[in-house]
Amino acid sequence: MKSAADLLMKNVMIPGGRIADISIRDGVVAHVGAGLRADTVIDAAGYLCLPGGVDMHVHMRGGVQAQKETWATGSRSALAGGGTVVIDQPNQIPPVADIPTLEARIREAKQESLCNFGINGAVSRNADIEGMWRSGVTAFGETFAAPSSYGEAIGHDELASVLGRIRPLGGLVTIHAEDVLIGMDDSLPAHNALRTGTGEAQAVARIVALAPEGMALHFCHLSCIHSIDAALGTIEVTPHHLFLSYEMFADDDGRVKVNPPLRREKARSKVWSRWERIDVIASDHAPHTLAEKSGAFADAPSGIPGVETMIPLLLAAMLEGRISLASLADKTSYTPCRLLGIPCAGFVPGCRADCAVYPREAHRVDADALHSRAGWTPYEGMAAVFPEYVIMNGEISFHDGEFPGSPGAWIPGRGYMGDQPQI
Repeated sequence: MKSAADLLMKNVMIPGGRIADISIRDGVVAHVGAGLRADTVIDAAGYLCLPGGVDMHVHMRGGVQAQKETWATGSRSALAGGGTVVIDQPNQIPPVADIPTLEARIREAKQESLCNFGINGAVSRNADIEGMWRSGVTAFGETFAAPSSYGEAIGHDELASVLGRIRPLGGLVTIHAEDVLIGMDDSLPAHNALRTGTGEAQAVARIVALAPEGMALHFCHLSCIHSIDAALGTIEVTPHHLFLSYEMFADDDGRVKVNPPLRREKARSKVWSRWERIDVIASDHAPHTLAEKSGAFADAPSGIPGVETMIPLLLAAMLEGRISLASLADKTSYTPCRLLGIPCAGFVPGCRADCAVYPREAHRVDADALHSRAGWTPYEGMAAVFPEYVIMNGEISFHDGEFPGSPGAWIPGRGYMGDQPQI
């Protein structure tokens, strides 16, 4: 007898507390309630379940930066952390600023990625904004209002002009907002002093004032409550600004040099007080090799790996009672999907059948067990809850250290004028 479902997940406790059987067919949730007959069955009794994570801020490297990360290693890292969709930023080499570079980036990801993905388009005066929108970019940006590794700052007038072109399209613009002072960048305290939280908040306020009415603005990786409070539109915070302060590390530790910088412990703890205001948690996964990070601090590139540890760290915080499971699902899956126009993963019929099953106990982060090519993590030894199973497109895509699922698919953005999306 032919099975009525491809996969049955029994005894799923979904965010909100309900327990139900989830029957999956053809990559979507077919039925919620008493389980249908299926060839593959997962019993989730006693486990936690979340919709597949959507990390809307990653830098997957590859190409001439393949020594740092590739789509193959980065997508494994995402899946092993419970993420089934990643959104790649355009500050690659070369930048994704026109249709040929966009198409080349999509081809590279299709050949290697094990998770689903979208690609953002660069924001600059010479970027083919309209062409990239029609060709399927997910959003525009990370738009650099201050320079960062592989990202040149865009001027005030130039940004105003480009925002005026994007607004009629209805595209989302993601903003890296900072002010950078002149000085010797030779330590973590100095890095913080040159890229202050006050300057970040002032940059946020300027961009809010600059944006056309009705502009869909999303502020990336805000690092202090002042900038969170200054922002209009949606805001994103990273795990490193929630869990790390520069005072946890030696002053010359270039591994945790990142833009915006890690703040003082007092400032870090205050970010948690804005949990309800935060719309999205995204990793800003930006891997570099240990060799690059271990030289003179001033020469170390900014950025840290984090796509695999993002949801596991937050789940450990949930087990400690700091946040709810429902809010975690909102900020790592439901809201990113809504902002980007991606079909929602979830636990009701018709939803994309992407989810992850987690134990109810935390373990210590161990860099040797992670999958990023970077080979290191700033979260070594911290409590985290990693998934037992990850389901993507209705298939088991990660279990017991293996990746048995089908390759990931490209998810075109809302302006796409080609064939229908693949998922």
